[in-house]
Amino acid sequence: MEHGVSAAVGGSDIPPAAARLFRAERVALASRYADLLCTDGVVRGLIGPREAPRIWDRHLLNCVLMAPALAPGQRVADIGSGAGLPGLVLAIARPDVHFTLIEPLLRRTTFLEEVVAELGLDNVKVERGRADVFHGKQSFDVVTARAVSALENLIAWGMPLVGAGGSLLVMKGSSAEDEVGGARAALEAWGCSEPEILELDDPDAGSVRLVRVGWSGEPRVSLRTHAGRARKGAPRSRGQGRKGRRNAQ
Repeated sequence: MEHGVSAAVGGSDIPPAAARLFRAERVALASRYADLLCTDGVVRGLIGPREAPRIWDRHLLNCVLMAPALAPGQRVADIGSGAGLPGLVLAIARPDVHFTLIEPLLRRTTFLEEVVAELGLDNVKVERGRADVFHGKQSFDVVTARAVSALENLIAWGMPLVGAGGSLLVMKGSSAEDEVGGARAALEAWGCSEPEILELDDPDAGSVRLVRVGWSGEPRVSLRTHAGRARKGAPRSRGQGRKGRRNAQ
């Protein structure tokens, strides 16, 4: 890996909140990941140079607030994973949860695989491809995303990956209510339950708003569903790639 950017702005300055939000034995892994984001991540164009000085406050701590929403042993897919936000952060925080990072761009999956290997994260698998490629082939307890696209698109991309009793759990900000309103047609078309808006906060790390969507009945797409039918309603690859560029920025 290249290290053309000083790591001083990354993991070397660990904020006090990190010691509480990450398990004691995982803080060093989170710090190393922060360093990699601020060096290789910047050099490879996965995050902007201006994001490096605020990598903890804006990205790592923001993502780790989501960790308590996951249950032990769950299978989680992070679609449009980008530089690994929130997937890698959650994998570091929750070694008792299994993560699949789904990302279509080679340069990003290469970075993700290198980070997973360097940190020794045996609870993470990296898959290259659009989310719709895996419709009808894999299912998960939770499907998550951060800064990828509007909720209505995430429903079409993510719900076909959600198994029975599972949920789509995406990070949203102040626009959560508006996005829920704008996704009514998609919610109805996919047979989703009424969305919940959750707010998780920490006195030192701020807060994060999550939108959780489940099935109102049986999943519309299952592992027994023909792949051609599973892709019904999925976005064009070009659209997802463009939206996905906002991840981790």
